[in-house]
Amino acid sequence: MHLPEPALFLNLVMIESGDQVLVENRRKKDWPGITFPGGHVEPGESFVDSAIREIKEETGLTIRNLQSVGLCQYPDKTVEGAPFRRVIYFYRTSDFSGEIHSGREGEIFWMKKSEFAKLKLAGALTDFMKIFNDPKLSEVIYYDEESPADFN
Repeated sequence: MHLPEPALFLNLVMIESGDQVLVENRRKKDWPGITFPGGHVEPGESFVDSAIREIKEETGLTIRNLQSVGLCQYPDKTVEGAPFRRVIYFYRTSDFSGEIHSGREGEIFWMKKSEFAKLKLAGALTDFMKIFNDPKLSEVIYYDEESPADFN
């Protein structure tokens, strides 16, 4: 019999407007640098609803018509003695309304897609971008802290 595996679900959303993408210069020590806005899925919340809520909280924008582009998963440190898996769902959209504002996690701003790779990106965002930009890929997996990313 297989027992359920503890997991933490998150989301990351690429919001596009023409040749620009919305980014966050994240201040938190656990994942500093340029990234897309996103966050945690609350218990009982749908993945899409969590992405919509997190974007509203972090950027002030209301997003619609999210397209799922893939995911990342990796084992994480233990919680109360038990290891768990982090699963980050990736979405993109160009359908939004509202005015952007920066939040407690970092400065929010638009930047040209061509300049994106020139900046210090947060964590594994360089790997994540392969999933966002290549429709043949749908998943990046890290098996442990020492192993390189595996793409499917």
